[in-house]
Amino acid sequence: QPNDGRVHGGPLSYPRLGSPWGSPQTEIRVPFRRDVHTQVVLVEPNYQPLSNWVASILVGELQAGDGFFTPEQGSQIVVKCILGEFYGDNPVQSEVKVNEQTTIDGHDAWLVESHLTFDIEGLETKGETLIVAIVSAPNSSGLYYASIPDTTPELLPVARDLLNELTVDG
Repeated sequence: QPNDGRVHGGPLSYPRLGSPWGSPQTEIRVPFRRDVHTQVVLVEPNYQPLSNWVASILVGELQAGDGFFTPEQGSQIVVKCILGEFYGDNPVQSEVKVNEQTTIDGHDAWLVESHLTFDIEGLETKGETLIVAIVSAPNSSGLYYASIPDTTPELLPVARDLLNELTVDG
């Protein structure tokens, strides 16, 4: 990470968040990803053995391969994969609030915001807001992903506001 006060992942970066957000760290659970960095806030520690529930914001590069070519196609695949990866076998209901073309730092992008509801054993949190933006960068696609539990609503404006502070760096 460059020492420029920003969190970098793939072609995107955002201003590094202060407390209560933790230090940037590498994230490996995101499908189709490379060079992903995240900041998290611990929301429910040890809701199950060795499992913590967090609010998170991350940026990275998507490796499309033969999978998708437009930001819209990328957003559909990434949202589906995130729902399968982060919630295990638990059913998740998704109410899409935003699903639209936009621009981020002058680049074509697709934005999805959904409210998710679920019932996971041991977890007080029963819902959260998911924000996914896929940005068409010069040589790759960038991913912005935020997951904000309903139990920490004060973090949601931060996740939304960062969309306007994203830069395409590569």
